[in-house]
Amino acid sequence: MIDLNIIMPSKPRIISEEGNKGIYEIEGLYPGYGQTLGNSLRRIILSSMIGTAITMLKIENASHEFTTLKGVKEDIIMIILNFKKIHFKLASDEPQVATISIKGAKTVTAGDIETGGQVEVVNSDQVIATLTEKGAEFKAELTLERGIGYVPKEVLQNTRPPSIGTIILDASFTPIRRVSYEVENMRVSDRTDYNRLRLTIETDGSVSPHSALEKSIEIMINQLKAIIGFKEPESPEAEVEIPTKKIDKIAKSAETDGVVEALDNDFLKTRIEDLDFSSRVAKALAGASIRTAGGLSRKREADLSEIDGLGEKGIKEIKEVLGRNSVTLKD
Repeated sequence: MIDLNIIMPSKPRIISEEGNKGIYEIEGLYPGYGQTLGNSLRRIILSSMIGTAITMLKIENASHEFTTLKGVKEDIIMIILNFKKIHFKLASDEPQVATISIKGAKTVTAGDIETGGQVEVVNSDQVIATLTEKGAEFKAELTLERGIGYVPKEVLQNTRPPSIGTIILDASFTPIRRVSYEVENMRVSDRTDYNRLRLTIETDGSVSPHSALEKSIEIMINQLKAIIGFKEPESPEAEVEIPTKKIDKIAKSAETDGVVEALDNDFLKTRIEDLDFSSRVAKALAGASIRTAGGLSRKREADLSEIDGLGEKGIKEIKEVLGRNSVTLKD
């Protein structure tokens, strides 16, 4: 008898973890699933991991990036590129501000950044600038934020209007340096075409490769859970037969009170195109931005007479359709 069940794969297994690089294996994957899972996990890891980046930078005596500072070897563009090479861990979802203030001949590194308790510098040896004179001074203020993927500075400028002297930076939030995967066949029972998936993940040190893999699996599971099942098409409610006496009573109540209550709740929500209007009338009402029966019932006859394309016959047709549902135009 043919086995109709698909065997579940093994849990991820750690092959090696050295610094910011990890190698992991998943075995026992159904034939073809190795490529499916490998490609999906790789794309999620590269695109969907939360990281930290500098979004705004303010350097004293530098109003824009195309300038230089006295006593500083690097120009502002080079300094900005060096800032972008710094990796941070941010414990808060709120933006954090860090500062640098250095005087005298010295090499300024990421370790000189003054951070609060919410910020940690990962690569403190990263060079930022070189001060070449004793009287040289370097002061900067940087804004750190958490995010996903890559956000160009044009987008950030729309949501963070800069003050004078503030430089908006392109933000590459991803903490992942590279991800690759390999798929090879393996034996499961009598079959030799099952897959073994090997993932190699390298990060910038702000997250571990182990946590990046776990998070990517979690994201994939949540995405698949969200699309389980098909949305049932909305079926029109079954028509309810109402005794003639009840209809007469409702109509009489409408005449006295000026309000139709019993039958119009659903009808008033009906879109114009779903009513029994001729195409000419429906088109004229759409052109007047009248979308529903409720919107139509709030119009006076004088209002309708001003709509191009209706005319007396069109107004008469509207009254007949509304009347069949015990609804009248506004007095």
